Amino acid sequence: MNTGGCACGAVRYRAEGALRPVVACHCETCRRTSGHHVAATSCLRESFTLTGEVQWWSATPGYRRGFCPTCGSQLFWQREGSPRISIFAGTLDSPTGLRLHGHIYISEKGDYYDLTDGLPATPLTDPDLTTDPAEGAA
Repeated sequence: MNTGGCACGAVRYRAEGALRPVVACHCETCRRTSGHHVAATSCLRESFTLTGEVQWWSATPGYRRGFCPTCGSQLFWQREGSPRISIFAGTLDSPTGLRLHGHIYISEKGDYYDLTDGLPATPLTDPDLTTDPAEGAA
């Protein structure tokens, strides 16, 4: 079980079972909403429990981002109709036991940093990076 929450403590969550390895998204929307890139894991929505109020915002139809309306902490990303919810890795309580698995949308990454970790990287998205290897489905 993994737990986490926002900076002010108004929102807490619990994810039962294993989490997908962390993937860094460098798309323009993630950069603009977070101030850098977003590093996220995910779990099945059915194994996820939320306490507190989350505000949802949609930058792109069919996708939404959840944040704490009190402190503004970005917490979640979800594709409409998906059985999974993405959890921003920095909001997890330590220890997480997770590792960065790769990078997506590097075609939109900021020009002020380089990727030098040698992990898989793709110009757009890649199901091989964003799918939980234990499940075989996004």
